[in-house]
Amino acid sequence: MPIAAILTLLFIGGCKDNSPKQKSTKQPAITVVDTNSVENNIVEPEEEFKLTEENAIEFFFEYQQDLKVDKVKLTTSMGSFVIQLYDNVPYHKANFIFLTRAGYFNGTQFHRVVENFIIQGGNADDKATADRRRKIGRYLLPPDTRKGYKHHRGTISMPSSESDNPHKLASPYEFFIVVTNPGSYHLDGDFTPFGKVIQGMDVVDKINKVRVGKGDWPAKNVYIEKAEVLE
Repeated sequence: MPIAAILTLLFIGGCKDNSPKQKSTKQPAITVVDTNSVENNIVEPEEEFKLTEENAIEFFFEYQQDLKVDKVKLTTSMGSFVIQLYDNVPYHKANFIFLTRAGYFNGTQFHRVVENFIIQGGNADDKATADRRRKIGRYLLPPDTRKGYKHHRGTISMPSSESDNPHKLASPYEFFIVVTNPGSYHLDGDFTPFGKVIQGMDVVDKINKVRVGKGDWPAKNVYIEKAEVLE
């Protein structure tokens, strides 16, 4: 069975199960124990946990169980704005909160700007961002498009992976914000809205007006200097 189909089945199954045996909001760890080392009072270090296509759905299912926060503030080189995340889009919300707390977005850029359409963030042209991605892991998220949310102006949504991806699995490290007034509704059904800008939309508009070069990348980099969860 293709990985994309497995992810989708896991996603559907996860939504039906509201009472997992164990709830945890902490990052799990995989411990390797060598019995010979234990006998000699030597403790082997824990292996570094990484998200994969096989464990991401289970991880975010548990992560979102006791997640009470729903707002993230993004401070950019052009000002700051606040996003409120939708509670009933749990995997995408949990992913965004997790990456924010992990410090992933700090130092990334708005790498694609299409005037009167969107600004897209979460990537960068430096080695540090690629290193952070490798450390966190490689995974995709299944779409969650049937909650009734549309791509109104100010909506934050998640783009699909650029790889062979007929099921529109989402690229978890990136996001885009709709600037079109009243919205870009041709995106509905293909991408997952998971929140909206509730403060600082003027900053989003300002970013959307910057001069861009090849590939819609701003001629002058627009950085996310800090992303923080508002507790």
